[in-house]
Amino acid sequence: MKPRLLEKYLSEVRPAMQEKRKYQNVHQVPRIEKIIVNMGVSASQEKGALEDAARELAQITGRKPVINISRHNIANFKLRLGQSIGCRVTLRREVMYEFFDRLVGAALPRIRDFRGVSPKSFDGRGNYSLGVSEQSIFPEIELEKIKRTQGMDVTIVTSAPTDDEALDLLKLMGMPFAAK
Repeated sequence: MKPRLLEKYLSEVRPAMQEKRKYQNVHQVPRIEKIIVNMGVSASQEKGALEDAARELAQITGRKPVINISRHNIANFKLRLGQSIGCRVTLRREVMYEFFDRLVGAALPRIRDFRGVSPKSFDGRGNYSLGVSEQSIFPEIELEKIKRTQGMDVTIVTSAPTDDEALDLLKLMGMPFAAK
């Protein structure tokens, strides 16, 4: 069974984008390629912080996270080569659409004083990055079991060549952008 947002993309978003932008071929229409969820953990925190972050990221995404390790020594940050500094998950295909649906439909509206996400967070190549200040906005996380609040970065990688096309795509997919 296809996810709800994938069916919406195929039946509504792709034809609307093709009509609006006058694409000759359906393969020219931008699409979401992958979503990367990243949690950085301070190297100076206690031992269990990384394991807690990895467990919570696995609950949120449904996939086991990869542990990121440092590549350089940086004395000012008390960082050593090979030290664990965070975890990340890359989501593709059906799982990506289900996560995007939960992010837009359930998680983002739970943010206090939410008025929409910034339309200025594009990187110039059609990819959108979003910072979430705490993991408790996701319904999968039980509030009683949280030991420390942990932020995360969500990057949505699209096949759009420009930010304007990616903005249209994400608006049609249901991303709640703030008014300019």
